[in-house]
Amino acid sequence: MVSGSALAETIWIDVRSSEEFSQGHLPGAVNIVHTEISSKIGSVTQDKNAEIKLYCRSGRRSGLAEAALKELGYTKVQNAGGYEELSAKQPKKP
Repeated sequence: MVSGSALAETIWIDVRSSEEFSQGHLPGAVNIVHTEISSKIGSVTQDKNAEIKLYCRSGRRSGLAEAALKELGYTKVQNAGGYEELSAKQPKKP
C-alpha cells in the first residue's frame, strides 16, 4: 500500500508521456518522460540521496529511467512498477 506519508517523503516521478499523465497519475507525482529523465531530474532534485520512486504503465520505462538515474549517481531510486497497480493501492476518498 502506498501511504500518504510515504507519498510526502518520496519524490514520485511518472515517466509516461504527457498524454498518459494527463489521463491520470498519482497525487503529487511529477511527469518527466523516461527519455528526458537524465536532463530534467535536476529541476526536481539535485540531492543524490533523495528517495525517488518511478512508475510508468507496466514498469519497463521506469526501469530504463531507474538505470539512467543510478548512472547519474542517484542512490535511492526504485522502479515502483505500473500506474494501474499503484493507483489501485491508493486509499479511496470517502
